[in-house]
Amino acid sequence: MTTAILEHLSTLSVSGQQLRRLPKILENGLPKMPCTVPETDVPQLFREPYIHTGYRPTGHKWRYYFCSLFQKHNEVVNVWTHLLAALAVLLRFWAFAEAEALPWTSVNTLPLLLYVLSSVTYLLFSVLAHLLQSQSELSHYTFYFVDYIGVSIYQYGSALVHFFYTSDQAWYEHFWLFFLPAAAFFGWLSCAGCCYAKYRYQKPYPLMKKICQVVPSGLAFLLDISPVAHRVALCHLAGCQEQATWYHTLQIFFFLVSAYFFSCPVPEKYFPGCCDIVGQGHQLFHVFLSICTLSQLEAVLLDYKGRQELFLQRHSPLSVYMACLSFFFLVACSATTAAFMRHKVKARLMKKEP
Repeated sequence: MTTAILEHLSTLSVSGQQLRRLPKILENGLPKMPCTVPETDVPQLFREPYIHTGYRPTGHKWRYYFCSLFQKHNEVVNVWTHLLAALAVLLRFWAFAEAEALPWTSVNTLPLLLYVLSSVTYLLFSVLAHLLQSQSELSHYTFYFVDYIGVSIYQYGSALVHFFYTSDQAWYEHFWLFFLPAAAFFGWLSCAGCCYAKYRYQKPYPLMKKICQVVPSGLAFLLDISPVAHRVALCHLAGCQEQATWYHTLQIFFFLVSAYFFSCPVPEKYFPGCCDIVGQGHQLFHVFLSICTLSQLEAVLLDYKGRQELFLQRHSPLSVYMACLSFFFLVACSATTAAFMRHKVKARLMKKEP
């Protein structure tokens, strides 16, 4: 017995030594990561107001920027917030699909599928933008243009589910004819406005850049959220206790909070250099927007489950198919716009080269 115990302890000792060597083994197995640099060591384009350190140097191989997912720098929180949110969206939807035996090929499921696709797309496009934009000036513009495509896709995906699942009859009777065409137009305008502002204005950015970004996106939000706001207002006035309505209320609240942090560089404005890695306003924007999306997802799943009869009364299969096809038309228009602006950026950068 004593011999067996000693052999077991010896095995544990060897295992402990191996575990202590594990970080060194992993470090040697990964490519060497360049250290982050202060703002003075990167071009003006990559600098953010009130953020003094934590920048990744430009001009390295793509592998470095992908591996920087596990490095401490001033974009890593932006990357992980939306990466984790995308995973949460997929897991929650998959759990719902399994529990409800979701009819994947049914016409009344199509808007829900496109909404989930749009949510994951905007989150992952944001991840790519913040992870890879530091490689070069052209990469910076390219991946932020991709990010803007994701925003327009998400806006229209939200409009689809709000129209088909969430809207009350009184709202639907007044706005059914032009709501989706207008939502598609404002979704494209949001992408176009953001791409133009990014191309047109140089750092330090003037107020007009923020206006070009916020106004089209704000108009798209006001339109897309109108069926939700109408239903929430009526429900609260009537004292109803619909669970979906409370999730919709949280969706609106968290979006407005996220919009504030997107528009204002706080708290770093009041604590320059103290929020370089954690605590930036844009990071808080990501967090609250992720919570907004998850609240919206819960509300939409409840609406999808509980309002099937209303859906079938209102919409023919042809109208649903046409609306869903318009989703891909918007994707094509936004991608074409972003590609055109990237071409103009590339031409301008080539003129700058000696």
